[in-house]
Amino acid sequence: MAREAVARDALKSFVYTGLPMRVVFGAGAVKQLGAELDRLGAKRALLLCTPGRAGDANRIAKGLPVAGVFNRVVMHTPLALADEARQMAAALKADCCVAIGGGSTIGFGKAIALTSGLPVIAVPTTYSGSEMTTIWGISKENSKQTGRDPKVLPKAVVYDPELTLDLPAAVSAASGMNAIAHCVEALYAHDGNPIVSLMAEEGIKALSIALPKIIVDGKDLSARTDALYGSWLAGCTISTTSVALHHKLCHVLGGFGLPHAETHSIVLPHAMQYNRDAAPEAMRRVARAIETVDAPRGTYELEMRLGLPMKLSDIGMKQADLERAARIAAEAPYPNPRKVEYAPVLELLRNAYEGRRP
Repeated sequence: MAREAVARDALKSFVYTGLPMRVVFGAGAVKQLGAELDRLGAKRALLLCTPGRAGDANRIAKGLPVAGVFNRVVMHTPLALADEARQMAAALKADCCVAIGGGSTIGFGKAIALTSGLPVIAVPTTYSGSEMTTIWGISKENSKQTGRDPKVLPKAVVYDPELTLDLPAAVSAASGMNAIAHCVEALYAHDGNPIVSLMAEEGIKALSIALPKIIVDGKDLSARTDALYGSWLAGCTISTTSVALHHKLCHVLGGFGLPHAETHSIVLPHAMQYNRDAAPEAMRRVARAIETVDAPRGTYELEMRLGLPMKLSDIGMKQADLERAARIAAEAPYPNPRKVEYAPVLELLRNAYEGRRP
């Protein structure tokens, strides 16, 4: 009875802000992209994709009002390349951007929207969740600037699990853990709320069940659908809550040129261990979602099962840069369940660098 009273008391004060979002979800949903463009009145869309997705983008674009294709998207949205995409949109007199791909591609769409206000339609092909947020990021000279702005939020998101069937196992696993990281931080966000917590736990559960199946059979449409559902929920969780130490560290490490999703997956168990005792309810919900006893260790073991890289040293981090990264992460205060301090953050990074089990 006392525990129930505590739970009710905890629900008495919170703020929930729902963002305007239109989601079209299901196998074959990409066929509705034309209708979404019509709904926006778009006549000159600019398609955005990576070089590897150019074939898919051209196939999807057939019969649509596409003015041009920018197919040179790369990770972390470098400022110089983002400016080229912005200039292309202006030169084509584009009235809409269609981002077909993962978080990097959607990031380019957001960069264009940030300075031009052009509407974006996102067609996610990974599990980043970026399509659900107002968060943008642009990198320049070993640093990454991030922010939030309502005008970068896509006007519509078309989730088609059939577009993820060819996503390699390693990329699927890392991208899925990136999504789980969104959910974890939402569970202990200082501005969290019960609705977000429900979505976060459900997202972790869906992804933790789907990802091992995808590793075995990437063509498993049911598992792909569940993973995309989980990534949608993950994106929703960070759309209205603040991120904490984990995301701060990953943004810092992104400035050192490390791959985005793999960095998130490697850092996550160690960031969870850092916050473990300061966020017991969040850890309890994570443990329940992935059916384990200890949330940080269970997350680490899930990543081991998925065959992910477990060491920052394996993805290009230099040991000599650990101290600088820890200093950058600790120098600007931000909300986190446990106080962010240089020495323990450096220890966290060293554990992640060496891939130690929490």
